Amino acid sequence: MNVLVIGSGGREDALGKKISESRLSPSLFFLPGNGGTGRYGTNIPGSVMDITGVIAACREHSIDYVVVAPDDPLAAGMVDALRGAGIPAFGPERMAARIESSKSFAKDLMRKYSIPTASYAVFTDSLSAIEYVSAQNYPVVIKADGLALGKGVIIAESREEAEAAIRSMMDDEAFGDAGRKIVIEEFLTGPEVTVLSFTDGKTIVPMISSMDHKRAHDKDTGPNTGGMGVIAPNPFFTDEIAAECMERIFLPTIRAMEKEGCPFLGCLYFGLMLTPDGPKVIEYNSRFGDPEAEAILPLLDSDILQIMQSVTEGRLSDADIKWKKLSSCCVVAASGGYPGKYGKGKAIEIGDTGDSAVYIAGAEEKDGTLFTSGGRVLSVVSLSDTLEGAVDKAYKAMESIHFDGMFYRKDIGKRALEALNGV
Repeated sequence: MNVLVIGSGGREDALGKKISESRLSPSLFFLPGNGGTGRYGTNIPGSVMDITGVIAACREHSIDYVVVAPDDPLAAGMVDALRGAGIPAFGPERMAARIESSKSFAKDLMRKYSIPTASYAVFTDSLSAIEYVSAQNYPVVIKADGLALGKGVIIAESREEAEAAIRSMMDDEAFGDAGRKIVIEEFLTGPEVTVLSFTDGKTIVPMISSMDHKRAHDKDTGPNTGGMGVIAPNPFFTDEIAAECMERIFLPTIRAMEKEGCPFLGCLYFGLMLTPDGPKVIEYNSRFGDPEAEAILPLLDSDILQIMQSVTEGRLSDADIKWKKLSSCCVVAASGGYPGKYGKGKAIEIGDTGDSAVYIAGAEEKDGTLFTSGGRVLSVVSLSDTLEGAVDKAYKAMESIHFDGMFYRKDIGKRALEALNGV
């Protein structure tokens, strides 16, 4: 069985490793892949947005199944095109992927079907948006409507900051077309939780909960990034809260998408805030999170390729999905300057990391040596019987990795450990 994974990040490296362990013994291909994915299969040059080129590559390499991992090709209709060409694919079709690619679609869906979320308003011109924020309490959350690499969210602490964010998104086009429409939301407080889930449009199976760390630097300072580290499971996500989320958020979302004529098949990401008024949805994503996937997939104790096929074929209810009773910690190493400007081409040294996994993201391989090529370069993922043990192992492993300008947060998991210890 020939399987193609679309994408080039740490998420795709983690997916590749997990798929390579399938009892179906797949031959793996990646388009375009990165300096790490070659460990599991063959990298194919190409663009994730070249739908025609991807289909041609599938024909050339006799691909039997495709996993579309990034958000942009999903929003562009990659899965629709693959299925139209007779090639089974894991991921939502374009109309379902709007749950991530259009913040306003997602918010309107939640309002229509009474799914708990922050109050909001949508704007297509900056003057109206500025007039609106002049009467709001602060802070407020300002989001680009479209896809912005996980960076199109600004928490404005004052009217001046809100106006600057609006002008940057809408007038200066800081996020291109993604910011032509914006959503302004009520600011919610409480612990954040991420729950990825498998769904075939009717059945939904949540994965282990996790906690992402978005800010670039320790103590949640610095700009937002795509994610600097993850721990799983999230201690704030109790069994009682999980049951409430299933009843009020997870199942209602799947049913709402089906009623809207765009059933969601694939991995649906729930970004939640556990507010004093109960769990509320901050955002949906239409795919595996990155770096959440790196932390969560090693905990999966079932065959991911068979699970994906059951999603594609609408028989997820028959799937046997089990999880290891362990904790996971993922720490991301980034290039100096990220998420702003950063250098590339720095040689990467990876020493003895023990039994911790190293997932490659923004790096390319040349003559047996890895060189940096992106902002988030790699991540170390460690498993242990306890979260404290996983955190300690991850940081010990990170000490054996070096490249010029490398930085990483030193407090991944600190808040979760404090919660577990009653601090």
